[in-house]
Amino acid sequence: MPFSIILASTSVYRKQLFERLRINFSVMDPAIDETPIDEPPRERSRRLAIEKACAVSPKVGEVAIGSDQVASLDTQILRKPTTRENAIEQLKASRGKTVIFYTSVAVATTDLLSCHTDECRVTFRSDLSDSEIQKYIELDDPLWCAGSFKCESLGPTLFEAIEGKDPTALEGLPLIALCKLLRKHGINPLS
Repeated sequence: MPFSIILASTSVYRKQLFERLRINFSVMDPAIDETPIDEPPRERSRRLAIEKACAVSPKVGEVAIGSDQVASLDTQILRKPTTRENAIEQLKASRGKTVIFYTSVAVATTDLLSCHTDECRVTFRSDLSDSEIQKYIELDDPLWCAGSFKCESLGPTLFEAIEGKDPTALEGLPLIALCKLLRKHGINPLS
């Protein structure tokens, strides 16, 4: 491929997802300010994905990819819990409710910027017990995951249903949309 691809992310999960496409790429920390501002969750996800892609300053022949995910429970944004106590609190609050995940991906070159936002709805079991929540956190250690779960691991044991078009969006990088955006930029993983 004639392009040098940069994944603007420090996320191990996004790196692993991107590796599925079997495209050579490098990783760069976008080092952007993610301080929340007053905006809807969908817009926050989109804005941060674009900022990340643009932060690595794509030069001629470079393609930068940025992605961001925002989880929303009612009007509350669910951030990465970082502690066991916060994870327990988030999962208890999610019990019997639907959390909406907005996952955006942006692809930037010197002359083109494309972005897509995927929406995924995760409904948690209403019969999810406190002991199951504690056991789940002990086994999966989801302290660095928005919503306090890993859908690629034991997370589905917490769910009643998932509604979305792309299962990888829930993991943090919507690969279906990313492939479409890459093709728009002249990059096809299958060519």
